Amino acid sequence: MAQYSRIEVASVMKENGMVPLFYHPDIELGKKVLKACYDGGSRLMEFTARGDFAFEVFLELNKFAIAALPGMIMGVGSITDAAAASTFMQMGANFIVTPSLREDIAIVCNRRKVLWSPGCGSLTEINRAEEMGCEIIKLFPGSTYGPGFVKAIRGPQPWTSIMPTGGVSTEESNLRAWFEAGVTCVGMGSKLISKDILANKDFEGLRKSVSETLTLIKRLRS
Repeated sequence: MAQYSRIEVASVMKENGMVPLFYHPDIELGKKVLKACYDGGSRLMEFTARGDFAFEVFLELNKFAIAALPGMIMGVGSITDAAAASTFMQMGANFIVTPSLREDIAIVCNRRKVLWSPGCGSLTEINRAEEMGCEIIKLFPGSTYGPGFVKAIRGPQPWTSIMPTGGVSTEESNLRAWFEAGVTCVGMGSKLISKDILANKDFEGLRKSVSETLTLIKRLRS
């Protein structure tokens, strides 16, 4: 079962301002990535379940987080059906992220009061997700829509919380544009946890990058 309610998860997302995204089949490497992000100040990790036996990797990473990283909130992304969402929630997933709006996933997550963040690309989808109880909308792919889309949506709907994923980088100009547009937080994958970092096992470099990015986000919001 999830250790954190959807309200608690949403609060940490708003407070941190960034959700790192990561997938790798190597469990031990995953633990080091997770710890580097944690040591850099992140209290969230979206494990993007894209590979074979991803549920086994997530299970071990979540056990590690619970035992060794107090306050670290593990969730799962790239979920496309209710059965997968239920399986990962049984393994303790604290939030579920989907690439598209799926009502079947909303139902199983709401039943357990687990935060779910659906990928939306139109005002109609955003409104439907909010009607089903969504706390934070995933704007996906963020690079397709851009900060201008967020600003336009939040004009008539200032209550809408948005997390762009895809097209978000650690560069100040990029982050400034998103947060000035009014995003609640950003999802960041390969621009933060790059292939080079993984290949070189540069976990200290990752820790530093996470710390610097979180500091930058805090400054941009102040």
